[in-house]
Amino acid sequence: MFLLLQFCVVFAQGERIKKRIVIDPGHGGFDSGAVGINGVLEKDIVLSIAEEIIALNNKSGEPLEIYLTRYSDTLISLSNRTRLARTLKADLFLSLHCNHSDNPNARGVEVYVSIKKSKYAVDATWVAYELQRVFKRELGFESRGVKFGDFLVLRESADYCPIVLLELGFLSNENEVAFYSIEENKLSVAISIFGFFRK
Repeated sequence: MFLLLQFCVVFAQGERIKKRIVIDPGHGGFDSGAVGINGVLEKDIVLSIAEEIIALNNKSGEPLEIYLTRYSDTLISLSNRTRLARTLKADLFLSLHCNHSDNPNARGVEVYVSIKKSKYAVDATWVAYELQRVFKRELGFESRGVKFGDFLVLRESADYCPIVLLELGFLSNENEVAFYSIEENKLSVAISIFGFFRK
């Protein structure tokens, strides 16, 4: 009950969370990230989605303040990605990735928050649960749950802003990799994320 009340408080403060957003398209350059069973690359998928979010924001009547950690196929160090969020005093840091598994049946969206305790932990957890609901309700992705991780971007940002790492499905899964092979579907993902920002 106490956690639910905290979520309600955060929900009421939603506008504060969304003032300045940093989106981190994972990997880049020689680091392709996961490679899909059809050859599609994680780094390209997440950058394409991030670019679509920027385009949607630019076309909106009241654009939000959104920044990317990379705008092209370049490799930015993890420390520089987190440093950007700190320098900009981001109200939300969203890191985009795609998953891979030796099990071809593994599917769905995973959302990670930092295992590190901080004053932003409740905010980050609320965002994680909301994004998971958005992907299930609007895009039909299976929810694999909100999880706690110790990834560097989570660990180095947890004390400065709410940080969430989003695994956007499995490139080792035939259906999900086929989904991301269609450009319109990347736009659909971007619309869902941007719609959450605009709530």
